[in-house]
Amino acid sequence: MNSARISELLKSNPKTSKNWGLYLGARSQGTDSALGIAVAKKLAKRAVDRNRLKRFIRESTRQPHSAILEGHDVVIRLKKPIGQTTRGRLRSAEFNALKQQLAELI
Repeated sequence: MNSARISELLKSNPKTSKNWGLYLGARSQGTDSALGIAVAKKLAKRAVDRNRLKRFIRESTRQPHSAILEGHDVVIRLKKPIGQTTRGRLRSAEFNALKQQLAELI
């Protein structure tokens, strides 16, 4: 998905939870759906944590229960900073909470 399409989707009204925003585009006809992931460096300082979150998002959208995402262009965005109490590091308790919130959105 190109950056213009991501910017266009980010202007739409999101379905949100505490830490995540899910932006759905219109049904794409004939073309494959695309996934955009936005985990800003400002919100997740360590590259390890950003990559872990991105990997989890990709895996969770491949699951069979996420059939609602088929046929749509989708952007999933982290809205709030992680690791505020742990010096910027994503710990397992916080990661599990993020997982649960994302599963509720999808």
